[in-house]
Amino acid sequence: MADALSARQIQILKLLIDEYINTAEPVGSEALDKKYNLGISPATIRNEMSVLIKTGFLKQIHTSSGRVPTPKAMKLYVDQLMEEKQMSLADEVKAKEDVTRGKGDIDRIMDEATHALARQTGSLAVAAVDSYDKIWHAGYANVFQNPEFADMMLCESLFSMIDEVERINDLMFHRPDPGSILDIMFGEELSWPNLSPVSIVTTHFNVYGRKGALGVVGPTRLSYPRVVPVLKYFGSLIQEATR
Repeated sequence: MADALSARQIQILKLLIDEYINTAEPVGSEALDKKYNLGISPATIRNEMSVLIKTGFLKQIHTSSGRVPTPKAMKLYVDQLMEEKQMSLADEVKAKEDVTRGKGDIDRIMDEATHALARQTGSLAVAAVDSYDKIWHAGYANVFQNPEFADMMLCESLFSMIDEVERINDLMFHRPDPGSILDIMFGEELSWPNLSPVSIVTTHFNVYGRKGALGVVGPTRLSYPRVVPVLKYFGSLIQEATR
């Protein structure tokens, strides 16, 4: 996907996404010019942004506003551009203690994992096991730390969806590539009503011979560099604890 972009366009896209994740606001050419000193004029940055809009990586919500990344851009960012922030040793040890506390009991393992994941990521965590009639979730209060979730209709739709076992199972296990270790999904591309600002990042693993999934739910500008390595680590811990 990145092959279609020049090195400069990739640099601008990465910096714009970094800025968008930090501020939750559309990003303009002047902001990038002032903060990152790219060595090119704001006009040149705007021209490159126009190309990124035409190629489907950016969108402009209002005529006078800055740009925001599309799901296509966020997937490229997660797959190729971002720099993962590794967990501290203390966080790894705490995560292992939390997950292995329930060893031998699938319900307790998944419950401990979702609560611990919610604490470590400051996000809403959700988990499921294929054909198991239950969804584990924790961290509802965390979503309100993001300005996107000041919309009560959005929260109502999100929380209702999390309670629907069949819908979550379909989302986590019946996607085009359910065998992938990491999957990122956006409400916008899934055509969910009232859920376009939402993203769900999931990791997959085996749980006593069944397919399991653990996910982090948040805004599309979720802090992927921090969340993704934590999510992967928790997935590996659950798989080890359920062999």
